[in-house]
Amino acid sequence: MAAFAPSVPCWVDARLPDLEAGKRFYGELFGWTFRAGEGPYADAYSGGRLVGALSAKRDGRMPTGWEIYFATDDIAADTARIRAAGGQMVTEPVPAGRAGVLAQAADPGGAVFGLWQAGDRAGFEKRNEPGSFCWTEVYTRRRDEVDAFYESVFGYRGTDMDDPGTAESGLDFRMWSPAGTQPGPDTAIGGRSVITDAFPAEMPSYFLTYFAVEDCNRTAGHTVRLGGRISAPPFDIPHGRTAVLQDDQGAVFAVLQPPVSEKGQSEL
Repeated sequence: MAAFAPSVPCWVDARLPDLEAGKRFYGELFGWTFRAGEGPYADAYSGGRLVGALSAKRDGRMPTGWEIYFATDDIAADTARIRAAGGQMVTEPVPAGRAGVLAQAADPGGAVFGLWQAGDRAGFEKRNEPGSFCWTEVYTRRRDEVDAFYESVFGYRGTDMDDPGTAESGLDFRMWSPAGTQPGPDTAIGGRSVITDAFPAEMPSYFLTYFAVEDCNRTAGHTVRLGGRISAPPFDIPHGRTAVLQDDQGAVFAVLQPPVSEKGQSEL
C-alpha cells in the first residue's frame, strides 16, 4: 500500500443520500467496483486498487459531497495547530477501527477537510491514473487568512500562478507544495483559488476534488446520461483538459484529462 508523507492528500470519500444510487453512478462513470465496509459505507476500487469510498448520510442536514483527507503522523499535534492558526475542529480525532484515526476541521474561511492518521489503511492504493484522485484545491473568499492557515498547519510552500498568457491569467491561484520540497508545479499537491464576486454571496468555501480521466469530453457527456449535470463545461488548462461536474445526487467533483507528452504518455 502506498505511503503518504504528512500533509499530502491521502483519501477521499463522498457522503450521499442514497448509497446504492451512488454506487451505480460512479460504477458506470469511472468503472469502480465496491466492497461493503462497516455500516453504511462502501470502499471503491479501480482495477482492484482502492481509490476512495462512498457513504450514506446519517443525517439529512449533512451536506452532500466529496471530502478530502490529508495524511498526518500526529493527529493530536495537527489538531492543536489548526486551532492555533484560526481553524475549528468539526469532529475531534476518533478511531476508525484498526484502519486509523480521523478528524474533520474547518479552515478560517469555513472549508471543511479531513485528517487521517494511518493504522492498517494508509489511504489510496491508486492515484494520478484514470479513475482515481489526482488533485484538490480549496475555494475561498478569505485568501490571506487561508494561505497563512495551510502554510502554518501543514508547512506548505506556495507558488502563485499569475503568468500572463496562461489559463490562470487574471485569476488568483496558488499551488501548494509540501514542506521540504522545492515549490512549483512538479511538487504541488493542491492549490487555493478565490471565490470572486461573480459567484453568489451564499456560496460557501469548499474543497474541489479532481479525478483523472482518459477523455474529459466523454466523461462529461456520460455524467449527463447518468442523470448528473455539468457545472463547468470542458475547457483547456496548462495541465490538460478539465470540467466540473455533479453526480445525480448533487455531489460536485472535477475531472482532469492530462496532456499527452511527446512520447505519447500521460503527464500525470
